[in-house]
Amino acid sequence: MADCWTIRTEVSRAVAQAALLAHEEATDWPADWVLTGMEIADDRPEDWFVEVYLPNKPSPADRKRVATLFAETSPRFAVRKLADQDWVTVSQSGLEPIVAGPFHVRTPDYEPVPGTIDFVIPASRAFGTGHHATTAGCLAMLAEMKRRGVPVRNLADIGTGTGLLAFAALALWPRALATASDIDPVCTGVVESNAADNGVVIGARRGELTMVVADGMADPLLRARGPYDLLIANILAGPLEELARHFGRAVVPGGSVLLAGLLETQERAVRAAYLRAGFRLAARMVKGDWSILWLRKRARQSLHRASASR
Repeated sequence: MADCWTIRTEVSRAVAQAALLAHEEATDWPADWVLTGMEIADDRPEDWFVEVYLPNKPSPADRKRVATLFAETSPRFAVRKLADQDWVTVSQSGLEPIVAGPFHVRTPDYEPVPGTIDFVIPASRAFGTGHHATTAGCLAMLAEMKRRGVPVRNLADIGTGTGLLAFAALALWPRALATASDIDPVCTGVVESNAADNGVVIGARRGELTMVVADGMADPLLRARGPYDLLIANILAGPLEELARHFGRAVVPGGSVLLAGLLETQERAVRAAYLRAGFRLAARMVKGDWSILWLRKRARQSLHRASASR
């Protein structure tokens, strides 16, 4: 495995959130650098850390690149070398199990809990182990959709990472046609391995999961398998806005989108984009500083009436 180094700083919540936003907007951020940021401890909600994992010893230029995320502030960075192993795995290791709705998500170090929908997701190069607030929030929101009787016959998880949210949706709607996609080709092997560990069948029939590599909805198979009753996207606010009109075309009237990966401060812009694409808010949830949004597409009749009233 390659070397793994980290650049870490401890800052206020406001500074950390500003850095996360700056990272999202950075167009020249190295693809193999992983940035994380969260509360230092549950009882210290205003104290955050921001940490970058990278596969080489940070040069002065690398440190300067990280520092640009912090605008006018000048945080103190700590640099350290970790053991030779995958740095994303390191960033997600040691995670305790979580419970979200009926779901129990754990790494292989822990035992299943009877009476739950149990998933074992090893820390890996793909994100989405369930321990980030956005993933846990999506699990809880999927359970809420099921509780409210939402029918799902055709679903897709866009930016699937480990495959967890697709697995969870299939557990709730086991006869659905299900597709998972990610822009990163490494996710294919990760999803297939996790599917095998969790009894999810990879295939093209109902109740099975089809995996594709795609940028957003730009894939012939994704388009051919639509339209969808449910699209899940736990990614970033910017791509969510860009995908709004594509999702609007890909979802049936009355269908749902589940969006996450956006800070609460980014929610207004994301919701505005989806309102323009024909969606309305069905429910929202806030986990820490992150918003999880369930939006439903207006029925054709409602859209017709809105057009006629103009």
